[in-house]
Amino acid sequence: MRSTPCSLPLPPASLAHPRTFSSLLISSSSRSTSLSIFVDNHRRQLVGDDDGTGISHHLRNLLLRTVAGALSLSLVVSPAFGLADPSPALCREEDGVVDHAEVRPESITNKGLVEEAWEVVNESFLPDAGGRTWSQENWMQKKQDFLSSRIQTRSRAHDIIKKMLATLGDPYTRFLSPTEFSKMAKYDVTGIGINLREVPDDNSNVKLKVLGIILDGPAYSAGVRQGDELLSVNGVDVRGKSAFDVSSLLQGPQETFVVIKVKHGNCGPIQSMKIERQLVAHSPIFYRLEKLEAGDISVGYIRIKEFNALAKKDLVIALKRLKDAGASYFILDLKDNLGGLVQAGIEVAKLFLNKGEMVIHTVGRDPEIQKSIVAENTPFIASPLIVLVNHRTASASEIVTTALHDNCKAVLVGEKTFGKGLIQSVYELHDGSGVVVTVGKYVTPKNKDINGNGVEPDFQRLPALNEVISYLSQCHIEGKS
Repeated sequence: MRSTPCSLPLPPASLAHPRTFSSLLISSSSRSTSLSIFVDNHRRQLVGDDDGTGISHHLRNLLLRTVAGALSLSLVVSPAFGLADPSPALCREEDGVVDHAEVRPESITNKGLVEEAWEVVNESFLPDAGGRTWSQENWMQKKQDFLSSRIQTRSRAHDIIKKMLATLGDPYTRFLSPTEFSKMAKYDVTGIGINLREVPDDNSNVKLKVLGIILDGPAYSAGVRQGDELLSVNGVDVRGKSAFDVSSLLQGPQETFVVIKVKHGNCGPIQSMKIERQLVAHSPIFYRLEKLEAGDISVGYIRIKEFNALAKKDLVIALKRLKDAGASYFILDLKDNLGGLVQAGIEVAKLFLNKGEMVIHTVGRDPEIQKSIVAENTPFIASPLIVLVNHRTASASEIVTTALHDNCKAVLVGEKTFGKGLIQSVYELHDGSGVVVTVGKYVTPKNKDINGNGVEPDFQRLPALNEVISYLSQCHIEGKS
């Protein structure tokens, strides 16, 4: 199925392959809650030579997570979705027909389904994610053990997959029934039922393609199709913008309208359409101006309830208004924030960092997971920061917390954080079920492992502004030594 950072290495051709690899980053301290999005990558496997040219089908890596994770956005693909071929559409200029390749589900045996789930873990599982020692040799033995007897029913195959994943000792790696996977596939971060992906053009510029589309959603009903290029939103040219930022432009209150312009396929016409939003986009930001220290100093208080596609946009509005109202410094309240979209957290952290400063490292077995994410621009706000945290500050919230703390931009006040620093990807199996697999983890700018450790606060009570300034100054001095 789909999301951020990774595509799995292709297994041998003799093995069954998941119809769609969708890496989905799950950012939450709860195994059943919020989705995080990160990056999506694609690998190809030559499976046929339909026209003599060796055109390959694609294993697709889809992001779920709230927004096209914004390094890239992707929706899970299931029977409820149309799936766009990541490669360029084939344009037959002579008759004007745009041909989109389709990936059709293949039948699979019960044994083949178990092998398929086994292979996903074999190629992508982070060895130190579980509480038990893991190696490919031991995992191969598990495969032989679980496939030693005949698997007569599909429900039995599902039970075997559950037991097989349970041996890993990782509470986040688990099986999804077809019903559970289908519900996850309907996760829409745009409000109009599309999933965007950033695609480089021939001039190395970025354009946005519709990678997935909900077949009964508002965009599909208006005429949008997979493979279409999104050109503008409400008159704003979106070429060169990130999928994450454009998803924010598309969102809005239910029953309001957004006007988009799309180019159908690679050769098709350009069309403008007015689409009614069907999902409610809730702002996660609450803010106010407060007077502290005998009323002499104004502080901007901002609470972020979760990291969704509106977090960055609405936070910028709050920061600007509070600054214009006279805020000398800011309190960012992340208490009880269990996470949300990883990319939203990353984008929020970048607002406070200098160009080139590290946000987070991601590590895993797949080279595509191993990334160092840095800020690309000057900070939007350079005022001192206090970040409020507690034992329910988790995942994407911990990414923001450590990025600001390790770069000497903020002091932490409150309790030790939860300690959820693992990356999960979600993969769709051939029968519509899926597996969630831990494929990587986050490491802070100062190379600390978040998972299981959490982050200790600098203060348990709210410090005075002079204490904050003194602490951050010392942090900078120690960082240069």
